[in-house]
Amino acid sequence: MFAVEAKNLKKTFKTKQGDVEAVKDVSFQVNNGEIFGILGPNGAGKSTTILMLTTLLRVTSGNGKIQGLDVGQDDSEVRKKIGIALQDTGIDNLLTGRELFFTTARLWGFSKSDAKKRTLEMLDLVGLTEAADRRVKTYSGGMKRRLDLGLSLVHKPEVLFLDEPTTGLDPGSRRVLWEEIKRLREDGVTIILTTQYLEEADELADRISIIDNGLVVAEGTPDELKTSIGGDVITFIFHSYEDAKKAKGLVSNSEIENNELRTTVENGAERIPDLLNKLSENELEVVSVSANKPSLDDVFLQVTGYRLEGAADTEEELIENE
Repeated sequence: MFAVEAKNLKKTFKTKQGDVEAVKDVSFQVNNGEIFGILGPNGAGKSTTILMLTTLLRVTSGNGKIQGLDVGQDDSEVRKKIGIALQDTGIDNLLTGRELFFTTARLWGFSKSDAKKRTLEMLDLVGLTEAADRRVKTYSGGMKRRLDLGLSLVHKPEVLFLDEPTTGLDPGSRRVLWEEIKRLREDGVTIILTTQYLEEADELADRISIIDNGLVVAEGTPDELKTSIGGDVITFIFHSYEDAKKAKGLVSNSEIENNELRTTVENGAERIPDLLNKLSENELEVVSVSANKPSLDDVFLQVTGYRLEGAADTEEELIENE
């Protein structure tokens, strides 16, 4: 039995302009005890998929299961097995970290003594013991994200959903949260993580599903996805976009972005001299050139046709208007 299973999930929103398919057809399976990354730009359908799997949004068609329980038919039982840390949460900034953990534990049915014990455990787990009696409004962004993570774990869920948990954090705080997430996996928690950060997906995920425009366009381990491209990626940098555009007509299997041209070939280092000569013969001056093994950035570019940064931010508006 899979920890999480999505099968042909679809979500259609009704708008004044007509129906909008935020999720067109998403399927994947998550094994127990792994970190599964859902990678994609804003508006791709990542958050909508998570909201359906966590029973917070009705499924239009298809089905989702958590530990064998249907998210539509067994929603109350599903919620007992999952923890959720969304992008925007309604944490009470006037309460202290200690008060929030204690109150959350009580809401989950813990006795007063057990709630106090669990509060101490969670404060220690997310590194907030010293700030336990400070009001949350005094916490930094990174501290609030760790608090939110801890609150989602109070009831000891089997499956944890993290929707872009490090958005807006500085690199140092992001690294701290990554270590917390890895530790949770070591403790046996299954984690589904949505992100638009390539480095984050590469660092954390055992397997990755790339979602674009409401569809799964690639899936595999980070290494499998990189290997699927094959060869080496050669990057040429020119003085202008016009030069890069001219070079694209001379170099097969290439893509351009601004003044850069990238092509994937076998034995990249050996091919560079021939390609440089070809460009030089056509009076195209190369500022710099490099050859590297494929990255997730290269994978994303190949399967979607664009880099991760360039995407519309419309999904959140659709969800808010649901």
